[in-house]
Amino acid sequence: MDQLGELGESDENKARKNGLYGGVSPELAENMKRGWADTERRDLDPIPQADYTARRRAALSARFPGELLVVPSGNPKVRSNDTDYPFRPSSDYVHLTGDQSQDAVLVLEPGQGGEHRAVAYLLPRSDRESGEFWSDYHGELWDGRRNSLTENERLLGLPCRDVRTLPERLAAATGPVRLLRGHDAGVDAALHDKVTAERDTAFRVALSEMRLVKDEFEIADLRHACRATARGFEDAVRLLGTDTPTPERAIEGTFRMRARIEGNDVGYASICAAGPHATTLHWVRNDGETRPGELLLLDAGVESRNLYTADVTRTLPVDGRFTPVQRKVYDAVYEAQSAGIAAVRPGAKYRDFHHAAQRVLTEHLAAWGLFGERTVDEAYELGLFRRWTLAGTGHMLGLDVHDCAKARTELYVEGTLEPGMVLTVEPGLYFQSDDLTVPEELRGIGVRIEDDLLVTEEGNENLSAGLPRAAGDVEAWMARLRG
Repeated sequence: MDQLGELGESDENKARKNGLYGGVSPELAENMKRGWADTERRDLDPIPQADYTARRRAALSARFPGELLVVPSGNPKVRSNDTDYPFRPSSDYVHLTGDQSQDAVLVLEPGQGGEHRAVAYLLPRSDRESGEFWSDYHGELWDGRRNSLTENERLLGLPCRDVRTLPERLAAATGPVRLLRGHDAGVDAALHDKVTAERDTAFRVALSEMRLVKDEFEIADLRHACRATARGFEDAVRLLGTDTPTPERAIEGTFRMRARIEGNDVGYASICAAGPHATTLHWVRNDGETRPGELLLLDAGVESRNLYTADVTRTLPVDGRFTPVQRKVYDAVYEAQSAGIAAVRPGAKYRDFHHAAQRVLTEHLAAWGLFGERTVDEAYELGLFRRWTLAGTGHMLGLDVHDCAKARTELYVEGTLEPGMVLTVEPGLYFQSDDLTVPEELRGIGVRIEDDLLVTEEGNENLSAGLPRAAGDVEAWMARLRG
């Protein structure tokens, strides 16, 4: 909403709009009003998730009867000067509407019986009579056509109003109000005196918890994201040179091209970590090179056009064959991941898969003599394995790569798995190049294997099973792709 007032154009933008310092003549202004065809689309069907978003809004309404609920999509964020980052709406707004418009706001208006009427406040088509569509540097002539409010009503299946009327509605708000803060500074300011931190925190938690169990639409979209991600990994393998280095950024760009073709974008910054870079969990600089004889840890996910993301990691021998020591580490991680996957089932505690995987890694580390005289039980109890495993073994997945992050601890990390939950299982071992506590042959080796698991009634389904996991299967797969 804060984008809808004074845009604060730079002099250069104004000059560009006005024809390089030439100004706008009355004749040009009048000419720009005329001769435009009617482009209203009258045969639109609702978006595929419209029935699902309606059910989600109904569930949210039931949770907060009689309260005004406000969920903004967010505003573009400045990258530098007058250039914005590509816009990505807030996940909660997308979850409740299926819409991806910037500067939009979903409002659930309370009725007398406590029920709600949902209204989407959106930017309408640019007005041509006033010249807005071309004289405003963010008008449709510059930024592209928007849907009309009527078109959006057909697509989204809910009433739509001009977002520029929203400040008046918010100013008139009475009774309890809950706001998803931090996405739209204008909305935050308009409701500053009508909301409380306690209510808004509980609202954010509720929105996050609503996404713990995925519906059929979400699961289908995550399946698509995983299939597209598998094709992106295949693209990366074909790029790897067996005799010459391949830049990490070439791998990053190749995967992102697949993400842009089959989805919206990558779901998070891709980790293309070659050699010792693989020991850095969040290696997103991607400014190194792959070298034959080393490993490439590729952690990447395609975000679908509905904004659901995969999150998959494979650790690949650059020249197609693991060395004996690389395979020893890889097999330990593979065994740990298999134990973690086996622990994913309905009724299991969320932490079970983490403990299963980490216990296996601890056993291998003990067998390699890294705990000295301490037993496996002692090392596990003291957490000594964490020097080389570093992170937890997984997280929820969905519209966000780390989905449902604001859910209460008792429902998430201390909760119980249910059918429809989707989570990653991703154990790893990371031996830093300067770690003198491990044998020299292990230093600089990092291995992670990650898959996306759907909890089913019977157990689990590996949504990313299209990519091989076992070392021998990985080598055979790479050989086939390289022909």
